[in-house]
Amino acid sequence: MSDFHGEFAALGTALCWSVGSIFFTISSRRMGHHVVNRLRLVIGLVLLLAAHYVLTGRLIPQGITYYQWFWFGISGIVGFAIGDTMLFRSFVLVGPRLSMLMMALVPIFSTLIAWLFLHEVLGTTDILAIGVTLIGICWVVLSRSKSTGKVDRYMIGLLFGIGGALGQALGLILSKQGLANNFPALEGNIVRIFTAAVVVWLISLVRGSVPLTFRSLKDRKATLAMCSGAFLGPFLGVWLSLIAVQLTYVGIASTLMALPPIFLIPLSRWVFKEQITISAVLGTIIAMIGVALIFLL
Repeated sequence: MSDFHGEFAALGTALCWSVGSIFFTISSRRMGHHVVNRLRLVIGLVLLLAAHYVLTGRLIPQGITYYQWFWFGISGIVGFAIGDTMLFRSFVLVGPRLSMLMMALVPIFSTLIAWLFLHEVLGTTDILAIGVTLIGICWVVLSRSKSTGKVDRYMIGLLFGIGGALGQALGLILSKQGLANNFPALEGNIVRIFTAAVVVWLISLVRGSVPLTFRSLKDRKATLAMCSGAFLGPFLGVWLSLIAVQLTYVGIASTLMALPPIFLIPLSRWVFKEQITISAVLGTIIAMIGVALIFLL
């Protein structure tokens, strides 16, 4: 389908999401995960609108039906407002490596949800792939090193990571309804992130935490990290993922885009001085093999 441009785009996506999670972890630990999620949604929306203007000559998408607003809106609330808030909390508690490993559960949750509610077929290969992925994740979880801190903090962080994965999976399933009739993915993503931004800022307004959000911008290091994460994740990473899916097979692109847990092993060791055991490395590789089986077979 391509001369490796799609594969390179998929690898670029994985790298963007890996480095972006490092930036979000740094900013969330300094500013608070709620603050980071609110601010990065606004930045991501501005960047997506700019991209839409460059590609279409229009700043704001037009011709969006109530049906599409409903499905993309619910998807944005579940995926960005709820799921990503949980993911950022996981970044704070257990770091990006373990948090992003929990994201390997997204294709599992998506497959199971599609099987339960959309009546899609769950084959023997799917069950095998789910089993392999779960074995790898459990191996990593049980090989916890002393550097990960208290058991309660560790387990709560993992639960938030699982919640983030479930939110993303539900968000993807809901988005699929809105993408019917070849609706442009970029415009759908703009609706998703706009709705999520409105919801989180309204909640912030009700709770009286808007002034705190803007005061947090005084922390230059946290602000720079948050802006860098917003550029690499919701904007450049998502854009590259669309290019990857367009230029190569979906299974290959999805497998390559699932590599952040592998990339984050050396990155977490370098940035956060995290002690990583051989068992954790092997378990991560096994989990990634399970993810590859889901998409490639």
